[in-house]
Amino acid sequence: MDIESTAQEKARFCGIACGSAKALPDMLKAKVISIAKSIMKLGQDDPRRLIHSLKVGLALTLVSLLYYARPLYDGFGVSGMWAVLTVVVVFEFTVGGTLSKSLNRGFATFSAGALGIGADYFAGLFGKQGEPIVLGILVFLLATAATFSRFFPRIKARYDYGVLIFILTFSLVAVSGYRVDELVVLAHQRLSTIIMGGATCMLISIFVCPVWAGEDLHRAVASNLEKLASYLEGFGGAYFQYDGSGVVSKDGKSFHQGYKSILNSKNSEESLANFARWEPGHGRFRLRHPWKHYLKIGALARQCAYQIEAINGCIDSDIQASQEFKSKIEGSCKRMSAECGKALKALATAMKTMTDPSSTNPHVENSKAAMKDLKFALKAASLEDEDFLAIVPAATVASILVEIVKSVEKISEAANELSQLARFKKVEPTVSPEKPQQLLHRGIIQPVLDADSNDNVVIAIHEISTDSPENEKPGHQVPKPGQRFMEV
Repeated sequence: MDIESTAQEKARFCGIACGSAKALPDMLKAKVISIAKSIMKLGQDDPRRLIHSLKVGLALTLVSLLYYARPLYDGFGVSGMWAVLTVVVVFEFTVGGTLSKSLNRGFATFSAGALGIGADYFAGLFGKQGEPIVLGILVFLLATAATFSRFFPRIKARYDYGVLIFILTFSLVAVSGYRVDELVVLAHQRLSTIIMGGATCMLISIFVCPVWAGEDLHRAVASNLEKLASYLEGFGGAYFQYDGSGVVSKDGKSFHQGYKSILNSKNSEESLANFARWEPGHGRFRLRHPWKHYLKIGALARQCAYQIEAINGCIDSDIQASQEFKSKIEGSCKRMSAECGKALKALATAMKTMTDPSSTNPHVENSKAAMKDLKFALKAASLEDEDFLAIVPAATVASILVEIVKSVEKISEAANELSQLARFKKVEPTVSPEKPQQLLHRGIIQPVLDADSNDNVVIAIHEISTDSPENEKPGHQVPKPGQRFMEV
């Protein structure tokens, strides 16, 4: 029995092994296909990623000539590897990021190298015994001061990498100077190769399919405003759409939820703004473009997004306001939401085209007017017989919409300020001011006294066309006794 069971186990093991071996090619094929699809999707989402990879490969190939070409190798020696290291470290996705790291690395290496050589010369004045002590003290003081400077917000944001390279370079030069005789030659070779590597990265980044951080920031802020507009334009119809029982219909929630990506956009916007400050003037963006104002608009957009996040929870809330109370505020809330959405969409379009955003002012004023109508509606509504718990959800929605209107007004003011500083082009009005009377109508409000009762007053409105000058004055209308005409 033992021999038979052992044979069965071996046969079973061999069968499993054979099955796994047969399935292995199919598994590898499926894995390769999955990886290929992921790579294709990554490249299709943003083709600039593939271009960036090719640019980095080109830069590394060019600086490798310092090693491949014998004349260059004789001139730079082993220090040519610093050019390769520089390309790997400083080549960023955007032009601003590459310029920031290249310039930081170049200036930090130059200043730290000069100070290192000076520190080595100064320490040499104290003789062989005092030289290491003085070098140690100088390294301690400069490293401590440079490290502490990294805690300053401005230095942390723009020069943190440069300070780090300064500490590294000064320490290496000061320490190696104690053992290396030709310190100046070594520092010159390393600085030259670092400059060559940084210059190669900057030239390729600027002139070969450049990716500008400023343009990315500009598009990101405008896109965020569009996401807010998309939600606000669809909110009114979603929140006030009822089924037969008076409950909000979930099928009406068809508007976009893209505003959620705005909530975590602070870090990316600040990073792009810091890189954009390093970039030269390009396209429609001049040298000293007001990038800080994009951060201001972005902060206001996030504030509005947080308010939308709060109001979005009211749609899915299990506690819903009564149909009667909602109907009292429905018109005002819908107008507030719709006008805010139109204003933000117009602002986004103006930013994308870099045109004057003054066309959004009417929508902002309309939303403020709707906000006043809401206050009047709440004052006129009789809330004595209403259930408190049935009023709170809708009242919360109305109060948040009021705050959204204020946020949209602030965003509009910030966008107008940006347009002035960035010199956005003016847009001619689409309506000709020569004949504004063609858009107006004139009429007569004619009170007609009822013959049977003196208490009732009938107001008759007669529209008079202004196309003909003969009808400009209602001369053919003769008021009866006790009647008066009012022209509007």
